[in-house]
Amino acid sequence: MLAPPEPKQTLLATPIGELTVVASSRGVRAVVWPGERGHQPRQIPSSSRSPAPGQGQEDVDPDTVLRAAAEQLGEYFAGTRATFDLPLDLLGTPFQLAAWEVLRGIPFGTTISYGEQACRLGDARKARAVGSANGRNPIPIVVPCHRVIGGDGSLTGFAAGTEAKAWLLRHEQRATAVQASRRRS
Repeated sequence: MLAPPEPKQTLLATPIGELTVVASSRGVRAVVWPGERGHQPRQIPSSSRSPAPGQGQEDVDPDTVLRAAAEQLGEYFAGTRATFDLPLDLLGTPFQLAAWEVLRGIPFGTTISYGEQACRLGDARKARAVGSANGRNPIPIVVPCHRVIGGDGSLTGFAAGTEAKAWLLRHEQRATAVQASRRRS
């Protein structure tokens, strides 16, 4: 049996620094912040794998995935894309995968608290576990962990730092306001 090919990566210049996007033959595996090393920066476990529903079920060309991810992230940073349509190769524990699926359901330009995310997982007492799972999210922005904030509204717990988290949230609020203004015109 042949081993799967090694993941491929590309660099993407963004307003918050150069990101490294990593793709496997199943989809996007990681988005790596400046200063992180390697394609598995957050100790991604290999024991659990779950493609997003309806995505990543069959092998895909990593180069094609990287081009699509670069294009969609470019559109996101330009303020013209609110959702991503990419195959994902999420690796994590069952709890992490469930927490990340909740993240994917948080609408563009909005936030929820860690407690709300825990409630959506069925147990409000798991807010700290949710925070830990979010901290290991290998595909930030695409799986929008930046949209989760402290119960008091504080910007806590983000791999790229709270300045980057604040920038992403302001960017989404500006893009949402521009889109709303266009609809009213």
